Amino acid sequence: MPDQKRPSSPLPRVCALLAIAVLINYIDRSNLSIAAPLLKDELGLSASQLGILLSSFFWTYTLFQIVSGWVVDRFDVKWVIAAGFFAWSLATATTALIHGFAVLLVVRLALGIGESVAFPSCSKILAHHCAEHHRGLANAVIMGGMMLGPALGMFAGGMLMVRFGWRPFFLVLGLLSLIWLLPWLKWMPREQTAVEPALRQSPGLLEILRQRSAWGACAGQFCGNYAWYFLATWLPFYLVRERHFSMDRMARIAGSAYLFAALFAILSGWLSDRWIARGGTPTLVRKTFMFVAYTCTGISLVLGAISGADLFVILLMVASASCGTYTSQTWAIAQTLAGPQAAGKWTGVQNFVANLAGVVVPALTGFIADRTGHFFWAFAITAVVALLGATLWVFAVGPVKQVIWAKPRGSDLAVAGAEST
Repeated sequence: MPDQKRPSSPLPRVCALLAIAVLINYIDRSNLSIAAPLLKDELGLSASQLGILLSSFFWTYTLFQIVSGWVVDRFDVKWVIAAGFFAWSLATATTALIHGFAVLLVVRLALGIGESVAFPSCSKILAHHCAEHHRGLANAVIMGGMMLGPALGMFAGGMLMVRFGWRPFFLVLGLLSLIWLLPWLKWMPREQTAVEPALRQSPGLLEILRQRSAWGACAGQFCGNYAWYFLATWLPFYLVRERHFSMDRMARIAGSAYLFAALFAILSGWLSDRWIARGGTPTLVRKTFMFVAYTCTGISLVLGAISGADLFVILLMVASASCGTYTSQTWAIAQTLAGPQAAGKWTGVQNFVANLAGVVVPALTGFIADRTGHFFWAFAITAVVALLGATLWVFAVGPVKQVIWAKPRGSDLAVAGAEST
């Protein structure tokens, strides 16, 4: 076990590589929506077929979270994430060669399976190698990559597709992404990060689900993802159609919102770690950041919906910064609660529940907008969900300290046998 008082020496490089992997992950999952107008015309897709393709990624990505969590806890995580990265990069490159709906659907499903290893793997690595008072910033750097991915995809991807076409973009992006594997093979953690043989039977799914904190964290992150997916999926349409902003202004505002989220994720991660290093308990520090961030998100969104254009933009930036703030704490809490023994599986369960928001939010928001003719109630519901999330993280999640897992049967005998040899 590495020294828990300071991060392992290669940890900064490992965190940077994980952040880049997550950034590429989010570009790859969002590039189909950027290419949608071009792809729809070239392949002759109907609107319903395009909708299936855009949502199909989440089918496998969400369902495989629990499977990926089990794999990450069972096998050496550094090779699991390398295999997943190779698979999703290959799926992205293969998209450029496809000329039919059915095959494209299969590739999008494969992309979801490959990308499902990302967050369980990141949590496993940080839980094993990163001390509590470094965990906020380490997660924040990775979350910064998550939030910059859609912004970079929107700006750079849109311009490159217009100039060179969508097929060359997918092909080059997928193949160039594979270069990431070279520094990863050089700098990945050398210690065995799978559970030691005597303790390989990590807590089962049912044992995790018996924990009150697991349910609280799952429900709390669902609320946070609800707000984030609301902004990520409907903000461009809302700015253009209801606020009557130009496409250029919409792109600047949306890009700035993503940037604020990324910057405040890193800032809040650093501040929370400093607070813990100076003596604050993880329970007090992490829950304070979560409560303030979720509350600010909810209040900013509901006030923004009834504000003028200029004030709305300011409140939008506050809401985006608040989203960034709570994302930097989410996985730090999960990693502490689960510990190295169960970090992958716990993250898989939590991310499975949380990503159900990606299924609910786009459809529900569209239904509300159609029925009411405006977005106020969509904003109001999102605000209420965010405020509910603040309550859940404080009261439904227990003390932020590692759960004491029951030892697997026979582990004491296995350890004794190992010591006698």
